[in-house]
Amino acid sequence: MASTLTHWTFKEYLQDLHSADTRYELVQGELVEMPPPTLQHLRIAKFLERVFDQEIEQHNLAWESLREAGQRTETGTARLPDVLVVRKQDADALLHEPTVFECPGILAVEIVSTNWRDDYLHKLAEYEALGIPEYWIVDYLALGASRYIGSPKCPTLSIYQLIDREYQLQQFQAEDTITSPSFPHLRLTTTQVFQAAI
Repeated sequence: MASTLTHWTFKEYLQDLHSADTRYELVQGELVEMPPPTLQHLRIAKFLERVFDQEIEQHNLAWESLREAGQRTETGTARLPDVLVVRKQDADALLHEPTVFECPGILAVEIVSTNWRDDYLHKLAEYEALGIPEYWIVDYLALGASRYIGSPKCPTLSIYQLIDREYQLQQFQAEDTITSPSFPHLRLTTTQVFQAAI
């Protein structure tokens, strides 16, 4: 990405996206470098993408799950969720374009790393305001503050469901079976998700 710009428009971000060796999110016109994820982080993202793909195929949904795709949330903000489930027609519309969706996805997943405040505060507020129906925060290392995952802290999967334009929270820990509004037939425990990191 060119370093001469101090304030980026969404259009400039899209234009230079293909030339960047480093992954960036656009946050209120500023480029924010995304540190390389750990292998554990990548394994969980890959596992969830596969799980979603199986559900989509099994129930013949016109959806697609993607890693590396972006989601525009505000005028000068575009996030890079770890996994994003979108409508197939929305994906097809970007076939020859940078894969940053301007219309809200169906489900976004963020796997918590050292910048956990972004996942629990900023991204949550942005995804809620945008109208993404379901948002998962996978805190497999229990990095979030106790006010978000309880005390004593333990690995937690938080699912926010959009109801009347506000997120309602359900949390899953240990051997809990995950309840997903988008994938009501899903049979998955938090342990399976967290063990994907190993």
